[in-house]
Amino acid sequence: MSDKAIIQINAMTKVYDLGQVKVHALNGVDIDIREGSYVALMGPSGSGKSTLLNILGCLDRPTAGSYRLGGEDVSAMSDRQLSNIRGQRIGFIFQSYNLIPQLNVVENIHVPLFYQGKDIRTCYDHCARLAAKVGLSDRLDHRPMQLSGGQQQRVAVARSLVNNPLMVLADEPTGNLDSTTGEEILALLDELHADGRTIIIVTHDPKVAMRAQRVIHMKDGVVDREDFKTAPERVAAQSGHSGLLFKMILPGSLGPNVSPYGAGTTGAETEAS
Repeated sequence: MSDKAIIQINAMTKVYDLGQVKVHALNGVDIDIREGSYVALMGPSGSGKSTLLNILGCLDRPTAGSYRLGGEDVSAMSDRQLSNIRGQRIGFIFQSYNLIPQLNVVENIHVPLFYQGKDIRTCYDHCARLAAKVGLSDRLDHRPMQLSGGQQQRVAVARSLVNNPLMVLADEPTGNLDSTTGEEILALLDELHADGRTIIIVTHDPKVAMRAQRVIHMKDGVVDREDFKTAPERVAAQSGHSGLLFKMILPGSLGPNVSPYGAGTTGAETEAS
């Protein structure tokens, strides 16, 4: 893991104006995340974790404060600029896979590059290699309905890597999977992190969060606490053992109208979560 912070959030607030009601989703959040980190975001409904995820993914903007991604301040960028950042610097993995039914495995992996104007004929080998990386080399021509849930999520993992992103954002990636298949997807994320990828995962499941190096707990729009795990604890979590101990310190999903990969307008959530 590098000492370089690729995510720097300072005094971030987010207020949703719902007419007669103002929802304060984030209330002064400060977070730095280093390159090559594996970070989990946790918190109950209304804690602000989904709002934070949307802003991290450049799907929304903060009301105040700053957000620097890879050294670049993205907090006041235009919709077009944010679209470019999403397409070129961020990989997304969703709970519901978000595959296009009419496209096969390679074509679905290619989607982020399509929005960048890159023809699949020039990218086919790259997309096929990513399919092989996630164990789908024998399913290249299959469409989503011909794949199991776990295989569809493997396509989503490969798609998240196709633009060689600065970070991968995973929103409840095992939420629609059985425990065995979910473990396979988590093992893939472990491999990506071992390869040096920065992984940020949102989860309600403590067992999933145990695999991360750092767990950020959100509550009432602020960072309530953070847990840091040792290497042996993470190895035990990856082996399926429970009863792990945390080192604790106290702190000191997508907008419906936005494609994460192509042009679109950002919009506020109607409720903070």
